[in-house]
Amino acid sequence: MSQPSDNRGRTVETIRRMLAARLRAAGIDTPELEARLLVGAALGLDLTGIVTAAGRAITEGESGRLEAFVQRRLAGEPVARILGTKEFWGLPLHLSAATLVPRPDTETVVERALELLRTDGATDRALRIADLGTGSGAILLALLSELPNARGFGTDISTEALQTASRNAAELGLADRASWIICNYGSGLTGTFDLIVSNPPYIRTSDIAGLATEVRDHDPHAALDGGADGLDAYRALISQSVGLLASGGVLVVEVGLGQSDDVEGLMTASGLSPTGPPRADLGGIPRAVSARRLPR
Repeated sequence: MSQPSDNRGRTVETIRRMLAARLRAAGIDTPELEARLLVGAALGLDLTGIVTAAGRAITEGESGRLEAFVQRRLAGEPVARILGTKEFWGLPLHLSAATLVPRPDTETVVERALELLRTDGATDRALRIADLGTGSGAILLALLSELPNARGFGTDISTEALQTASRNAAELGLADRASWIICNYGSGLTGTFDLIVSNPPYIRTSDIAGLATEVRDHDPHAALDGGADGLDAYRALISQSVGLLASGGVLVVEVGLGQSDDVEGLMTASGLSPTGPPRADLGGIPRAVSARRLPR
């Protein structure tokens, strides 16, 4: 681990450069970005502020705060956990110990859902959307930000997660169109939904020990563990979704590497009709699997 550094009296720009070098030496993949984020958080500066304040010396208090952040990062804690926030779909979201850190891969769920709604000419309709296992509310709030007439319902088994999602909705100005329900996936929902989305736990139990430190030691295990084959959550939520989808309604879920065929098979076996090949993430991995309840 890199040795602690006494930053007192150094300028903001010098500190930023020194921190980037420490992170790079520690094997951090994006040292320049993370250095800017940590310096900004410790000094209360946004990117513009870091630039305009580049020549000023940092105070003893700022130095202490920054070094505490750095030691947490070098110990494997993700920057998003240290900052307590993460951007998803261009939206700033608060995190808590009960929520996953939203990842860019999950944006494929939003993309596929919007694509299908546009194909149906439904983006201006008064849609009912459910996000099963909502966590921070990332997927649901992204969709509500794009669908001005939609109403969303986020479920989770964690009260803390729902409190975090509710806070995010309020700060994004979406609270009047979002409701939060404590239950297991869709078990506490009533009525029908035009769109159901989910990023459920899909890591095989035996694989969790081998995950990166940032995930294994800092993301909630309940949001990671998908059972022996990684498919337990899909079995539950697909079965529930069949009874909750409106005629013609769509289910879109995130899947892990190599799971798309199995999840599509579960959907088909439950009477849903796949809507086409899974949408791949930026790495080319099939990530968003979708199926429709055929009109009755």
